[in-house]
Order: sequence, then structure tokens, then C-alpha cells
Amino acid sequence: MPVNTESYQQLISQECMKNVQLVAVSKTKPNEDIMSLYQLGQRDFGENYVQELVDKAASLPSDIHWHFIGHLQSNKVKYIAPFVHLIHGVDSEKLLIEINKQAQKNNRVIDVLLQVHIATEETKFGFDEMALLELIGSDRIAQYTHVKIRGLMGMASFSDDQKLIQKEFFSLKTIYNKCAQSLLLPAFDILSMGMSSDYSLAIEHGSTLVRVGSLLFGARDYKKESI
Repeated sequence: MPVNTESYQQLISQECMKNVQLVAVSKTKPNEDIMSLYQLGQRDFGENYVQELVDKAASLPSDIHWHFIGHLQSNKVKYIAPFVHLIHGVDSEKLLIEINKQAQKNNRVIDVLLQVHIATEETKFGFDEMALLELIGSDRIAQYTHVKIRGLMGMASFSDDQKLIQKEFFSLKTIYNKCAQSLLLPAFDILSMGMSSDYSLAIEHGSTLVRVGSLLFGARDYKKESI
């Protein structure tokens, strides 16, 4: 399916998107699809497979901002540490420690988002509120000199229940506000929630970054994802 450039133009022209960052989720999509949006001015793309991200980063323009949006295993951080723009799903302190270690090896400071578990599905990853606030309020944060905690990320339940999704977005925004008050960092400015199906609702509840894939690239290719 060709890239829906019309949907892209409509999306970025919406009033609600003026102060919201768009990450185009390009996982499993070929380089030519990414270049179609790149030529329209899109620079932020999201991938959730390490090897696919490494391959694409090596073969596509160097000014692309690559976002790792999947569940990242600690032993694979080293492959993306040299170039990744933002790691979205930091769901444990163990992973944060490894990112800090690999960033130091590459003489970088890597921007990250801490993932909060807000959905009803047990398969979703992330900190619960208590563990997150404990980490944010601890002295340990100061030890991670090669990571910059830019904000929080959360994924709502896969559901048609709009009230449930609103509740989860409201919960994440509340937790974000608590963290922002604790950290008092000017760089803590990203609240990532909302995808193709619910980005408008997420923005209404305070999202500053949305990850949109199927609206731009068509439905997921599950056959490719299983490879």
C-alpha cells in the first residue's frame, strides 16, 4: 500500500497538532515509504525492532531522528546507542542503567522517556505510579549522567471504550504533572500518548507527542512482524 501523503498533510495541518510532535511509525515499512514522508518534511520516525532500525539508519538520510518505540532489551542497547534520538519505552531502572552505560561509551547523552503502565492489559510494559515516583524522587537519578529523562510515555488499552481510554490518559497526565513538579527540569517536556486511533483524544488530555503509523503507512504487516 502506498504512503497516504494526503492523510499526512491533513494531519500536520490540524490545529491540535501545532504544538505536538509527530513521530511517523515506520516499522516493517520499506525505505521508499519513509522517503516519501521525508520528502514532505517529516524527520521523526519510530521503529521497534533493533536490527531493522540499525539497517535503516545506515541507509537513509543522516538528519532523520530515529525513535526506538518498542520493548528494548538491555543487551541490544549497544546497537542503537551511537545514533538513536529518543528511546521511548524505558520500563525499568535496569534498562536505564544500561542506556546510561552505553551512552557513556559513545560519549553521548541519550534522551529517554520513562514508560508508565496505564492499560488494563497485563502484556503492556512500564513502571507503576509508586515505583516511578520513587525513582524520580531518589538520589539515584543524579548518577545517570549520560541519560536525559525528557518525560513519560504510556499506551492506552486496546479498546473501543472511549471512557476507559480517557481515564487512562487522564491518569498518565496526572502522573506526569507529579513527576514534573518533583524533577523541576526544563527538559522534562514530553508526554507521549496517542496513536492513529486515539491521537486526538490524547492531545485533548495533554499529549505533546503522538506516534502515528497506520494512518500514514496503512495497516500493520503482521507477516513481516513475525519474521
